[in-house]
This record gives sequence, C-alpha cells and structure tokens, in this order.
Amino acid sequence: MSQKFVADVGGTNIRVARVTESGVADIKKYMCNDFASIDLAIAQYFADMPEHTFTQGCIAIACPVLGDLVEMTNHSWSFSQQALRAQLHLDSLYVINDFTAVAHSLPVLAQDQVVQIGEGTPVAEGNIAVFGPGTGLGVEHITMTSSGWQTLDGEGGHTDFAPVDETDVVVWRHLQKQFGRASAEEVMSGRGLLNIYTALALHGGNTPVFTEPAQITLAALENTCDIAVATLTQFCRIMGSFAGNLALNMATTGGVFIGGGIANRFPEFIKSSDFRARFEAKGQMKHYVKDIPTYLIAEPDHGLLGAAAYLQQHTAS
Repeated sequence: MSQKFVADVGGTNIRVARVTESGVADIKKYMCNDFASIDLAIAQYFADMPEHTFTQGCIAIACPVLGDLVEMTNHSWSFSQQALRAQLHLDSLYVINDFTAVAHSLPVLAQDQVVQIGEGTPVAEGNIAVFGPGTGLGVEHITMTSSGWQTLDGEGGHTDFAPVDETDVVVWRHLQKQFGRASAEEVMSGRGLLNIYTALALHGGNTPVFTEPAQITLAALENTCDIAVATLTQFCRIMGSFAGNLALNMATTGGVFIGGGIANRFPEFIKSSDFRARFEAKGQMKHYVKDIPTYLIAEPDHGLLGAAAYLQQHTAS
C-alpha cells in the first residue's frame, strides 16, 4: 500500500514520519551529520519501514525555499527538489520552509497540544498568527482561502522593536547603542534574552555574569538572581505586546500562537506573567483583541503535523 511521509529538517537532526488519517506515526530521528546528503537520510527511513512503500512526501526545512535548488543555511546539505523526487522514486514531493509547516499545524492542533494563556475563544477558520522565539524569531500568518489554508510569508521577526514601558526603553536604548537599530528578533530570541539581561544589568550598575540564555532562564525559574527574574518578566511582556500587534495586523480571530524552542520551557511563568495584559493593552483597540485567544504550542511534533496537513491539502488521498 502506498504511503505518504513527512520530514522536519533542522541543522542538527532530521525527523521523519508516516502520515496517517489522524496525523503522523512511526516517527524516527536521525542525525544529519550521519548522512552525506538528505536523500540518504530519507532512504534510511524507507529502509527502516520495509512494510510501507512511500510515493508522496513533504519536507519542512529550516532554510529559505525559493526555487528548485534548496541550500541549508545551518548545514552542508543542498539538493534539487526534482532530483530528490526522482532519487526517492516519488510521484510527488513538496519542500516547504519549516515555519510554513508550523503555521499549517495550528488549525489541526487539539486542546491537549496547546496551553491557553488568558481568556479568548477562537473563531472557526479565522486568521491565525504564530511567532517563534528561538535561535531567531520566526513569524507567520495563515488564512483560509477557497483552496484551503494559505500561509502569508514575511520577515516579521525583523520589524522594529517598539518600547511600551520604561523598562522597554532601557532595553531599546541599549540595542540602539550596540547595533544602531532595535529589532524584534533582538529581544525575542536566545540572544534577545541575553540582550535584555545585559541591558538591565548595566542600567542597574551591575556587571553581567551570565553568557548563555539557558543560564538566565534557570536563574529566573529558581529565583536565584533578581536581574534574571526581571529579564524573563520583561521577555514575557515584550512577547505579549508583539502578539497583540500580530493580532491587530490581520484580525487573527483564530488565535495567536507561540512556538519556537524557548517559551515552552517556562509555560507556568508565562501564564502568571503580564503577557496577556500586554497583549490586551492596546488602548482604544482593547475591545478588538480581548476576545482573541493566545496559546503556547506544547506539541513537540507540531512541525511534522503541519507538514502532514500541508501534504494532505495538496495531494489526493
């Protein structure tokens, strides 16, 4: 029986799964460095699943997908989409950006795969936004069209950072002095945590001692460093304001989601923070956003689920 597969490719590992009616199954993870090329890694999955014949696939990959040639920015792999389809003996193959896959996962995530922050109720098939603080800051919107869900690509992570309170201004001034510009990514990412921490430490006349985002997060969660607690608190506030801006941009009545590799490490901290208050703090437009729900993605396989949803939408059953 012919099957569909999906893959989620990052700089360190590739995760491959079989598509089912309800999502994905038989997930396997391989180290990218163990294979000279992507076709060998996927062929290994096929060999590990001898009872299945795969004829269609979708690959979500952490790099721009602008044409037939795909070149990873954080790994040595590069490939032609057409050649890869032929090498794997597939009838059809789709290659999409990893954040496109994240966006396509949002309409199919169940309640137990997300953590809701604050109030709000989603509107069925309403516009949705997602942003993901990680190594950088990914941003995507997705909207329902006559042919199904369609992502609206952009570079929202590189928009200007807009200060909202006096602490934001301290951070903004530090970024302006350091880089000549304060962008959203410089406050909502791993290095963003470091930037906020450094700005607050220096502003208070202290010497920064932490050099890794994980150190700041741990110290904040264990309440062993006041500056670290202030840093994580401000990080959540900034995320709230940014999420509210995304909601205003496109009337995201389907919700605003937080992905990425950072925020899901401290869900309870976010829930008890000022995230939701800052999300709704839009002055005369508070009424516009107050009913829009906000969520933290808790499902670790959402990239694979999104690739599967994309593949199901673009192929016949």
